[in-house]
Amino acid sequence: MSDNPLSPGPGPLGVARDSTPARVLVGRAGPGYRTRTWLSLREDHAAARDAVQAEVDLLGAFGHHRIATHQLFAVTSRAGSKAEYLRRPDLGRRLEDESRRTILDRCPAVRDVQVVIGDGLSATAVSAQAPAMLDGLRTACEARGWSFGRPFLVRYCRVGVMNDVGDLLNPAVVVLLIGERPGLATAESLSAYLAFRPRAGHTDADRNLISNIHSRGVPCDEAVCRVVALADQFRAAGRSGVSVKELAAAPPPLPT
Repeated sequence: MSDNPLSPGPGPLGVARDSTPARVLVGRAGPGYRTRTWLSLREDHAAARDAVQAEVDLLGAFGHHRIATHQLFAVTSRAGSKAEYLRRPDLGRRLEDESRRTILDRCPAVRDVQVVIGDGLSATAVSAQAPAMLDGLRTACEARGWSFGRPFLVRYCRVGVMNDVGDLLNPAVVVLLIGERPGLATAESLSAYLAFRPRAGHTDADRNLISNIHSRGVPCDEAVCRVVALADQFRAAGRSGVSVKELAAAPPPLPT
């Protein structure tokens, strides 16, 4: 098959281009990109910058009904602004004092699963993926008879905030849904970090991660299944982190 636009079908180069969001086999104009590719690159770069700088609109992202259903509320890390958060990652790993009191006042302790939502480096990802993830996780946990903690959003959040949540509420498993650093392929990618009984001093070695949760990556329903399966492994092993490997999904049965 030809890649000539007058020929039927996309041709092998078109098939290759359609299989990835990367800018491969797109041709060139002299030493640079063609105009269409260059404009697409600028658009994606602008979306990535906007995702980092934007604030999560809790009502706009989750809506009245979902906020009421989950009793969702927002707190902040010790970073006082988005600019300070970007300059001082350490402040994003700790909860601000008033936020700690709010969490203790509003959230029941010692739950089987506690979900936390963090803006991270992409408010866009949180708005796009976190609502469906939150609904799915609650449904899946309750179907297993697990107690589900009251979820909340942490603004200016880094992954290390899971340790503060563990110290405050003592849940068996903390799940942090946090916006990933956006790239030029997508600004809507969410990560799910998981930890068994996180505490002060725990590091990434004590956590597990499911990344690339977005429409062209790991779908939300698949991510929910993987999160719950990992939580099951944590509970059985009594630990999380590098010593707990995610079990591969069983292959589909062969046709008879």
